[in-house]
Amino acid sequence: MPPQDDIPHPLSEKIRRGELMQADCPSREVLKHMTSRWGVLVLVVLLGGTHRFSELRRKIGGVSEKMLSQTLQGLESDGFVNRLSRPIVPPYVEYTLTPLGEAAAVKVEAMVDWIENNLPEIMQFRSENADAEKS
Repeated sequence: MPPQDDIPHPLSEKIRRGELMQADCPSREVLKHMTSRWGVLVLVVLLGGTHRFSELRRKIGGVSEKMLSQTLQGLESDGFVNRLSRPIVPPYVEYTLTPLGEAAAVKVEAMVDWIENNLPEIMQFRSENADAEKS
């Protein structure tokens, strides 16, 4: 196996060249969809399997219908989520991750897991900073 430094890192190279930092970089829109408050939560919930809109809304506390709908549309347009609509009454719509969405969701889940594991320390820093601002 080659040393880690010999393995090309295309994303890292793009970051070094500053492409991701350019205002017109197309990956920014994808990043916005994936890492928005609701995008992260939708991806994590859908890792558990197919869900209907109402199920997603129940599982993701605090999200409005409008924001959930916009989030799902963004994730669908990026190819992360598949929307299946069945022409019955009442309407039946379900959402599932595409293979690309599963790969992305695993990465997002790792970030969420890291946050949860480090939350006590993060909350401690917040508390200390809030106390320092009061002084």
